[in-house]
Amino acid sequence: MALLRPLLIDTVPTIQQTAALALGRLANHSDELAAAVVHDDILPQLVYGLAEQNRFYKKAAAFVLRTVAKHSPELAAAVVDSGAVTALVTCLDEFDPSVKEAAAWALGYIARHNSELAQAVVDAGAVPLLILCVQEPEITLKRIAASALSDIAKHTPELAQTVVDGGAIAYLSQLLEVQDPKLKRQVFSALSQIAKHTVDLAELVVEAYIFPAVLPSLKDSDEYVRKNVALLIREVAKHSSELAQLIVNSGGVIALVDYVNDSRENAAMPGIMALGYIAAFSERLAMSVIVSHGVPALARALHEEGAAHIRAAAAWSLGQIGRHTPEHARHVAEANVLPDLLACTLDPSATDDLRAKASRALKNVLQKCTHLPALQALLADAPPSVLENVVAQFAKILPSDAKARKQFVTSGGLKKIQEIEADDGSDLSDAILTINECFPEEIVRYYSPGYSETLLQRLDTHTPRSATQST
Repeated sequence: MALLRPLLIDTVPTIQQTAALALGRLANHSDELAAAVVHDDILPQLVYGLAEQNRFYKKAAAFVLRTVAKHSPELAAAVVDSGAVTALVTCLDEFDPSVKEAAAWALGYIARHNSELAQAVVDAGAVPLLILCVQEPEITLKRIAASALSDIAKHTPELAQTVVDGGAIAYLSQLLEVQDPKLKRQVFSALSQIAKHTVDLAELVVEAYIFPAVLPSLKDSDEYVRKNVALLIREVAKHSSELAQLIVNSGGVIALVDYVNDSRENAAMPGIMALGYIAAFSERLAMSVIVSHGVPALARALHEEGAAHIRAAAAWSLGQIGRHTPEHARHVAEANVLPDLLACTLDPSATDDLRAKASRALKNVLQKCTHLPALQALLADAPPSVLENVVAQFAKILPSDAKARKQFVTSGGLKKIQEIEADDGSDLSDAILTINECFPEEIVRYYSPGYSETLLQRLDTHTPRSATQST
């Protein structure tokens, strides 16, 4: 560093630029080298050059500032403290697009770390100039400017509102159908970062007529475009039933289900959560997920995905679908989801989050479920906390359904109920008593544990009538 620093003030411009590029490549390599750039007081010289030197030097200096700022909030704060933000914002007003790109890129790397650094970028007046950059004809400049706006908007509602107040949504929404996949990634990312904070911001994004325009991009050839579209839909859907209904009306649920079926691992996550958010609001919205074949798609994710956080999201979404009415619960149960939820609940190697979400989803569905085969399949293996819900459902169904009572006996359900050990006076004990009262006493005794031994004892004491008469 000590050898390169004097070259930054060399009288030959090419040497200055080459020295700056060398510093940038060193700083890009590791945070230790980036910290060395800061500690050797090189940043003030670079900031001075941003205001005074030619466009080639400005690009190189902005490159160094970006590579220093990218590593950590502390290094980015050092860049801010050197006065670089104001100089970089000035570069956004340059005629040369490549200088604008370098400056926008550096500002984005500063802003991405935390809200304080993003606020410093905003306070320097960067947002209006970044929005102007989005309107420039150069694709790379549009891409970098959209990325920087996304990095600013993601932290707080206030920062997102600043981006919105500059008119960013209108200009970003005009780029939804561009052919450049890298630009589309950043456009969808910026819109989702704006929409995620509040219902008001989400409504402003929706008012730019992004639905159904964004839905075809769920099948884009670029996986990051697909994922960012799913993120955008998720961030809009989570806020209110009205926004969720708008997504449904535009055909968004069918598109999301196709996306979940076609995606694996982390790419599937936003689609899975979006379906859960939509289903959570009302019976009608949950049914729209069901009729769009959302339950089998979520069941596949729960059963096949390896990552615990994805399986937890699938379990949560299935719970949101099945918790509304017996009909909703039946659709979930018929997809053979309940054994998988139970397995996740009982798996000692599963994460706490997966076990908790699977347990909560299982209870949500069981409290509405009247599908006897699914309930009976859980009797043998369910832990006490789940068993109580299963038995409680039988206690609700059997008193009023003669056909179900007969099926319950012939399938072995009544026998399993008699084998359950419950504390006197507990809810489980009361539910078992209610079930037993649905059947004749002799049938209940017949299926009770130890009844065969009782019969054998009676046989030992029984004297045939013929033997009695002979005596």
